[in-house]
Amino acid sequence: MKKEKNIGFDQFVDFFPEVDLPVTLTEESSLDFSRLNTPFSGEAVAKFIIPIEAETDEYTEYLPCFRLKDVGNIHALVYWKAGLLNYEYKMVTFDSNGMLIDGKVIAGTITNQETIVRTVSTIDEDWIIHTVVGQQDVNTNKLSTDSKSYTLELLGTGEIIFSLNEQNI
Repeated sequence: MKKEKNIGFDQFVDFFPEVDLPVTLTEESSLDFSRLNTPFSGEAVAKFIIPIEAETDEYTEYLPCFRLKDVGNIHALVYWKAGLLNYEYKMVTFDSNGMLIDGKVIAGTITNQETIVRTVSTIDEDWIIHTVVGQQDVNTNKLSTDSKSYTLELLGTGEIIFSLNEQNI
């Protein structure tokens, strides 16, 4: 049996290719990431993802998406989490020593028996995350007319904050 190497934080960060901004995250984006990116090793998930996840089980899958370039002394990483009827893009930030600073769900799809809630986000060159959330009725396929938009911001400290500008669109 082949034993995996003891993965370090730098090797974990290498799973995330750097991207140029702006970048948009949609439901379909995960297909590109799964096709283009090297999947996490089991050790990477166990050592770096599971400790920061509130809810996970043996069926939950994780996929590295990308990391932001030129963010100073922090690492801003985005990964996709696929659970039962719940798909999330999460941005997590770490300091240069690999200590978690912050983490937020920034896009994804949540389904229950009545609605599908989709969140699409674009991260711009100024580290502002522009987000639109919409709902669809599962039974009628009718889209709700009360979609909302809001923004988050990645600060130079690694904190990810919500801006107070929620709007109905």
